[in-house]
Amino acid sequence: MPFEIRFGPADPLHCRFALSPVWETQAAVRLLVHARDATPHRHWVRRALPLARSLALEPLRAVLPRRGYTPDFLFPAPAGPASSFAEEIGRVRATDPARAHAEIVRALADTPGAAESRTARELLCDPAGAVEALAAAETRAWEALVAPEWPRLRAVLEADIGFRARQLAEGGLARVFAALHPRVSWQDGTLRVDRPPRHTRALAGGEGVTLVPSVFVWPTVAAGFDPPAPAALMYPARGIARLWGAAPDDPSRALARLLGRNRAAVLAALAEPASTSALAARLGLAPSSVSAHLAALRGAGLLASSRAGRQVLYGRTPLGRALAAGRDEGGSAPPGPVSSRRGTGRPSRPSR
Repeated sequence: MPFEIRFGPADPLHCRFALSPVWETQAAVRLLVHARDATPHRHWVRRALPLARSLALEPLRAVLPRRGYTPDFLFPAPAGPASSFAEEIGRVRATDPARAHAEIVRALADTPGAAESRTARELLCDPAGAVEALAAAETRAWEALVAPEWPRLRAVLEADIGFRARQLAEGGLARVFAALHPRVSWQDGTLRVDRPPRHTRALAGGEGVTLVPSVFVWPTVAAGFDPPAPAALMYPARGIARLWGAAPDDPSRALARLLGRNRAAVLAALAEPASTSALAARLGLAPSSVSAHLAALRGAGLLASSRAGRQVLYGRTPLGRALAAGRDEGGSAPPGPVSSRRGTGRPSRPSR
């Protein structure tokens, strides 16, 4: 029973990628509410669950059925790669109460007995208050659960967009769609998602689809959304398996001797394109130090830069990839980057 989005002739020209702190917060709360096997997020779930229980997230829990509809107004159209949580939650708070009431009723219907709960009755009897209650709960979830991890999460999401951009350059939109997720396919102008319920959305013409990478939506996809919500597909980003348990890729000893430990660490960390701020957060180095290393590596022909919205992403050139692929012949553990922060000469750890 596929979900289908039918494209008009102009729609492929208007597909775009975007990041959304609000959408990612929704996915994180859903993971905590419904996850049976949270691999590869089990370490984060173990830390986050006790905190989540203290956040009074009952309004959100009530409208997040295990399978079925979640209110579209909780997913404001992301403005692009640089959307902020404050901007997006402001659009949630501006939702017309009549629209919110209709969508809450629809969401509650997908969980037997949910509409009879005290929380549901409170949401239904005061639609304007329901909008504020849901926005406030989502803000608490963002501030406590997602915002502390956002630099690391954003680095993964930006790297995914960089990877998809290369796919687009090499094989067009059909290649991008084919590689997003095993449940996603593209044929005869229709984007299909193999998941219930069966539903078809015909694009208005020139609308396109917003593609939103996510860490917490794994292992499935979220698709669809009815007008006036954007036609969108939220899919698992690449690199999730290394997110919580692994340190950044360490440079080999030979590479560290050649470039210096920190500069080698920057090159090694760029297996996927990333911004200066993302690398600084990942490596535990000052942004000014990372910026200087990036400039030197770019000047040596090891890195190239590209712009994604207001972000500048750095990625390895073929020469940079070849150099980073070298291995230490001694077989011992390679050294980690040395922190540039004042007062320590010990190897730094990735920030959390």
